[in-house]
Amino acid sequence: MMTPVTIVGAGLGGLILARVLHVHGIPATIYEAEPSAAARTQGGQLDIHEDDGQRALAAAGLTEEFRAIIHQGGDALRVLGPDGTVLLDDPVPLDDPVPLDDPVLLDDPGDGGSSGRPEVLRGDLRRILLDSLPDDAIQWGRKVSAVQPLGDGRHELTFADSSTVTSSLLVGADGTWSKIRPLLSDATPQYVGTTFIETYLHDADERHAATAKAVGGGAMYALTPGKGIVAHREAGDILHTYVELNRSAEWVAGIDFTDAAAAISRVAAEFDGWAPALAALITDGETAPVPRMIYTLPDGHRWDRVPGVTLLGDAAHLMPPSGDGANLAMFDGAELGKAIAAQPHDVEAALAGYEEAMFGRNVSFAADAREILDLCLGDRAPFGLIAFLTGS
Repeated sequence: MMTPVTIVGAGLGGLILARVLHVHGIPATIYEAEPSAAARTQGGQLDIHEDDGQRALAAAGLTEEFRAIIHQGGDALRVLGPDGTVLLDDPVPLDDPVPLDDPVLLDDPGDGGSSGRPEVLRGDLRRILLDSLPDDAIQWGRKVSAVQPLGDGRHELTFADSSTVTSSLLVGADGTWSKIRPLLSDATPQYVGTTFIETYLHDADERHAATAKAVGGGAMYALTPGKGIVAHREAGDILHTYVELNRSAEWVAGIDFTDAAAAISRVAAEFDGWAPALAALITDGETAPVPRMIYTLPDGHRWDRVPGVTLLGDAAHLMPPSGDGANLAMFDGAELGKAIAAQPHDVEAALAGYEEAMFGRNVSFAADAREILDLCLGDRAPFGLIAFLTGS
């Protein structure tokens, strides 16, 4: 019988791995710290790329299920100036920038369906993956507190409730602060100096009409050097916003995010003078603002082969958000699952091959992610991003 696979983390990468293994008849158990699949919202919209995310879903046998959850038109895109001037729209640059109050353009955001990177809600994607696994594939409420090597590729996992399990093949799919990573690497995530602050508007077209027009049918970027507002229209008439700020960790720590009104006021002050329809994405938020400090692992992060254990996704190659993270995590999971299935009697060779391929492909993605963050918030913002998007 094939050695069972122990996966820590029920994110997209861990779920894809479990699904691909299941397709090939290889048993796997996921241990997840969250108490249930419904314990929290799963973040916003993802664009699923042809070269990695869609290939991973195909390897998992879930292409049709994926097509059923696509948010049509969600890949439309526009860039605005702080005063609301439209600088780029869907995604052809405009010869004559149009003010935000022009009703002709903004009433017709376009179908945005031509990019080949369809948008889906992360929660919907996670749901189809969960539904594709056996009922006993995931053990919820199992937070790993320690991992101990036992030799011969075996590891003992200790959970927060003091229970333990022993693995013969262990995969860390447990994200930024991975408990499995220290078995392989002494690298630790470092704050890059940028924080995203997450807010939501609901019933946007009816209750926040001017802001809904500003955002349009897909993604909206309003950027200047060091700060910006990025919003996305999601299914269900929701506007999901990330307020992006280049600020020190001390600045972030100085805001009491448990006091929602005070936190909103402090963040909104950074955008004094911006168009009211844009500022409303902060001030009219209907959920408490949540700070997301951006951490990365070193570019080119890699490790020597350690028997019986490997990593995928952010646990292996954490980088600034660029649209690639979820796609890469899923692709990692699919590639690892296929490698194990192809060499079930030489798992170490499978892991070595998987890791070498992963190390190679992620070098360019990490560099791209840093470049995109600079295009959004660096000295060239927003015109560097516009040039990147239009190939000019």
